Amino acid sequence: MVPRRVALTHALVDSYGLLHGHGMKRLRTRPATEEELASILNKDYLELLRDLTPHNYSGKRREGAVKRNIVGLTHHDQEAEDDGQQNSDDNPVIAGLWDYCQRYAGGSLAAARALGSRDSDIAINWSGGMHHACRDGASGFCYANDIVLAVRELLRVFPRVLYVDIDVHHGDAVEDQFAEDSRVMAVSFHQHGRRANGGDGEFFPGTGAAGDVGKGEGEYRTPNVPLKYGMDDAGYREMFRPIVGEVMRVFQPEALVMQCGADSLAGDRLGEFNLSVRGHASCVAYLRSFNKPLLLLGGGGYTINHVASCWCYETAVAIGTEIPDEIPHHGYEHY
Repeated sequence: MVPRRVALTHALVDSYGLLHGHGMKRLRTRPATEEELASILNKDYLELLRDLTPHNYSGKRREGAVKRNIVGLTHHDQEAEDDGQQNSDDNPVIAGLWDYCQRYAGGSLAAARALGSRDSDIAINWSGGMHHACRDGASGFCYANDIVLAVRELLRVFPRVLYVDIDVHHGDAVEDQFAEDSRVMAVSFHQHGRRANGGDGEFFPGTGAAGDVGKGEGEYRTPNVPLKYGMDDAGYREMFRPIVGEVMRVFQPEALVMQCGADSLAGDRLGEFNLSVRGHASCVAYLRSFNKPLLLLGGGGYTINHVASCWCYETAVAIGTEIPDEIPHHGYEHY
């Protein structure tokens, strides 16, 4: 999840000439404010994120961080282990953590506002898509849930918003936030159940069974599509198109948000699907075909040259052009 994934993506997009012409423009964004982030984070967690650094990770602050699943930049944090944290190594204390959260969340907010103002038909923030972050803690490399922030911004303008998640992991925290909201439908396609070859138990985060469909006013608003490891292009397409097509027909959303986590690609270091870049991008092309305001976000992806190739190609799909397989000079050839 190193931010260089996004730098590499941007370099590829630029090297193919996609930033110039094609109806593409670059938004000038600002970091999300503390007030804006307070709408998705509880007070104690927000203050922790704002003030936490590798240098002050000690005492009470360390205790609070561990409770919220954030640990020090060590190979192993004994206090986190003693406290029973299952996913703690995923969320390290890094220098500039608060600034990082503000900037990627600000990008998603700017993209949502561009759609809401009708200035853009499609808006992209590949640094966003942090679908595991909760109101009171970090999870799965995600500290602040920019998706929830963006969807809420879209709801200011659009009565119904559809969220589609094609990351290999279940979009659990987005589902939780909108589980009782009839204005939002959250559809997640993800690996579920045991890992390949026995592995080490349930595939993270272990949620997103087919029977989990929302509750209260939001019942049947969170359809989940759990899939076994090894899913390929043909199988994914067979599930994706009819399900999303029916969701579009029944729910009739006015705006679409898509989390394009690239860890569902073949060869990912964590995911166990076998999608090609073209197969992954066909999902973006299908949503684009409905001609609704569309927000594209990043997400997971742990073989970073694959991630950059995928998101570069999906940028081309978004603007309706084709790019050659031959990669031009982009400055990251060593990847």
